[in-house]
Amino acid sequence: MSQYFELHPHDPQPRLLRQAVALLNAGGVLAVPTDSSYALVCHLDDKAAAERLRRVRQVDERHHLTLLCRDLSELASLARVDNRQYRLLRLGTPGPFTFILEATKEVPRRVSHPSRRTIGLRVPAHRVTQALLEAHGAPLLATTLIPPGAEGPLNDPQEIRSLLEKQLQGVLDAGACPMEPTTVVDLTAEPPLITRLGAGEPASLGLQI
Repeated sequence: MSQYFELHPHDPQPRLLRQAVALLNAGGVLAVPTDSSYALVCHLDDKAAAERLRRVRQVDERHHLTLLCRDLSELASLARVDNRQYRLLRLGTPGPFTFILEATKEVPRRVSHPSRRTIGLRVPAHRVTQALLEAHGAPLLATTLIPPGAEGPLNDPQEIRSLLEKQLQGVLDAGACPMEPTTVVDLTAEPPLITRLGAGEPASLGLQI
């Protein structure tokens, strides 16, 4: 049975955030709001939690997982970035973009793409998610909350609780989110490649579809 946290969308309660972080540190998988849709998150260094996250989504190791970060200052230890890539990252963060980058050795191999050694990186523009990351003190492993067989992500926390409460350890309710996933930009390609068109507008990065 998952715990249900009702959080103020602009001023989330620190006590509830600490309880959510405790669940993450104990190996829990949580549903959290973002500026695109709800996402599933877990502790980056917890192998069992990452496996549970993948089972909820029913995706294998070839599916790109994402590192949710507070800001680009956390980037250096997670991904290799050149000047061209960094300019695009600055334009797209925080915001509804996921960037595919080459992972460093600091990222566990089991959470990066098995053949490409790449990982998704995202800086969300959502107050509750940012506050959770701040309370946690480190990036979180994440994936868009798209139920198996569904065409799009979920945005209603009560629906998420009803559907997945036996598979998740917690749901953070900060109200409904948009129902559009992030735009995914592969920065390892030259020129950068849009691999999924979502909430982020490629033109804001100077890119064409």
